Amino acid sequence: MTENNIEAGKLPADGLVTITHVIYGLHAFTVVTGLLSPMLIVTAFLTGWPSILAVVLNYIKRGEARGTYLESHFRWQIRTFWFALLWVVVAWLLVFTLIGIPLAIAVVSIAGLWVLYRVARGWLRLNDKLAMPL
Repeated sequence: MTENNIEAGKLPADGLVTITHVIYGLHAFTVVTGLLSPMLIVTAFLTGWPSILAVVLNYIKRGEARGTYLESHFRWQIRTFWFALLWVVVAWLLVFTLIGIPLAIAVVSIAGLWVLYRVARGWLRLNDKLAMPL
């Protein structure tokens, strides 16, 4: 066993590694769109078709990744999407109070930076053929 209980002998198919790179690329494209447009990173990440397509691919292909280091990347990508959604919901709930508006802006901004960090860190570790931490 290696890092994060991934079987040492089971290597993913080259095609699955490529798909994982494509998924990170789709997420990164959406993050860049959020940086270069009036949309915030996190809202672009959750509403942009590339990230939605990426999450759908994650769910379709994650069974093939089971037992390889890619399994942790699929889990990382899926959790990034759903936790980003959670933070946007929290921000929307905060918007309904006058005091909450500045907090909502802070939550969305921090969540956007968090998404940027997770996409960058995940893609760099994938490039090094390393599993993501739990």
